[in-house]
Amino acid sequence: MIGYRSLEYKEFPLSIIVIATILSLIGLVVLNSISQGEYTGFINSPFNKQFVFLIPAVCISLIILFIPRYSIHKYSYPLYVIGIVMVLLPFSGSAHAGTYRWFNVPGSGFAVQPSEFSKVFTVLFLARYLSDHTLKMKQFTSIIIPIGLVMVPTMIVMNQPDLGTAIVMMTPVLPMLYWSGAKPFYLFLIIAPIFSMLTAFQTLSFTIWAIILGGVILISRPTLLMSILLFFGNIFLGLLSPYAWNSLTPYQQNRITTFLNPEKDPLGAAYQIIQSKTAIGSGGLFGKGWGEGTQTHLKFLPVQESDFILSVIGEEMGFFMIAVVLILVAYFIIQIIKRSFLSKDRFSSLALIGIASILLAHVFVNTAMTVGLIPVKGLPFPFISAGGSFLMTSYLMVGLVLKLSVNYTD
Repeated sequence: MIGYRSLEYKEFPLSIIVIATILSLIGLVVLNSISQGEYTGFINSPFNKQFVFLIPAVCISLIILFIPRYSIHKYSYPLYVIGIVMVLLPFSGSAHAGTYRWFNVPGSGFAVQPSEFSKVFTVLFLARYLSDHTLKMKQFTSIIIPIGLVMVPTMIVMNQPDLGTAIVMMTPVLPMLYWSGAKPFYLFLIIAPIFSMLTAFQTLSFTIWAIILGGVILISRPTLLMSILLFFGNIFLGLLSPYAWNSLTPYQQNRITTFLNPEKDPLGAAYQIIQSKTAIGSGGLFGKGWGEGTQTHLKFLPVQESDFILSVIGEEMGFFMIAVVLILVAYFIIQIIKRSFLSKDRFSSLALIGIASILLAHVFVNTAMTVGLIPVKGLPFPFISAGGSFLMTSYLMVGLVLKLSVNYTD
C-alpha cells in the first residue's frame, strides 16, 4: 500500500513541463495558420477553440499535483467504473457523423469525447490491479482477469465505433503486464491469435507464421496439451479471418484496402493519404513558410487540424520541423520511461509505463498514417492536434507524470 510522505521532492521533472509547453505552442502556431480567414465565429476557429481548451487542460494538470499519491491509488478502481459509465454516455444522445463518440455537455455548447478520459482511468486501474497482484503474475491464468477487465471499456468504444481509440486503450496492456513480471511466453500467447488472423489472408505469410509459432512452442517447452491447443487453435483462428473481415464496417474495410492499394480509389478512400504525402513532399526541408501551404489553405488536405496536422507542419515548416517535433516527443516519452525505472513504488511505475504506451501509440499511429505506412485512423498527435478532449487528457497525463514520477523524501 502506498503511504503518505513529506511533500519535499528530491527531483522535479521540469523537462516534462518544458516539452509539453513547447509542443503546445507549436500546435497553436500551426492551428493559427490553418485558421486564417477560413472560419466564421470565434469558437469555430481551431486556434481559438484550442486556446480556450488549453486553460482547463493546464488547470487539470495543476490540480493533479495537489492530490495525494495514495488517493490516486485508492480511487483508481472507482475511476475505472466512472470511465465505463463515461463511454456509455454518448449512446444516450444523437449520433455525430454516424458514430456515438461524443457527448454534448448540457448548456455549454461543447461536446467531449469520454473515451479519451476513460483510457487514462483504465491505465490507473490496471496499474493498481497489477501492483496489488504482483506475486501472482507468474501464472498464465492470472493475466486473463486484467485483460478481460480492460476489454470491457474497449469493446464499448469499438461499438461507438472508434477502432483507433479502442486500439490505444488496449496498447498499454502488454507493456504493463511485462513490467509487472508476466512471462514473455504468456504475452506471446496473447498476441499470437492477432498474427494468425492477419497473416491468414496470404498463404506464404501464414506458412511463415506457422513455422515461427512452432519454433516458439519448441523453445518454450509448454506441456503437450498446451502445445497442441496453442498451435492448432491459432491455425483455426486463421481460418476464421474472413468472418472477422466481414464484421468490419464498409469504411473500415475501405481504409485497409486503400492502404494496400492507394491507386484503387485516388479520389475517394485514398484521397487523404495522397494529399498528405503531397503536402509533406512539397514542403521540402524547410517548408513553404507559415501560412503559405497550398494543400492546406486550398483545403485539399482533409482533417488538417487534427489527424493530418503533421502534414501541415511538413508543408509550411518542412521536414526539419517535423524532425524537431518527433525528437521532442521521443525525449518526452523516454523521460517518462526513465521515471518509471526510478520510481520507488510499483503502482507509480506501472502507471507511468501505461501513460508512455498511450502517448507512443498516438505518436506512432498519427505519424505512420500521415505518410501512408498504416491505414488511416482518427488519432490526434499529442499536444499539437486540435481537440479539446484529447488536449485535456494529454495534460491530465502530464499531471500524473509529474505526481507519480517524483520520489518523496522520508
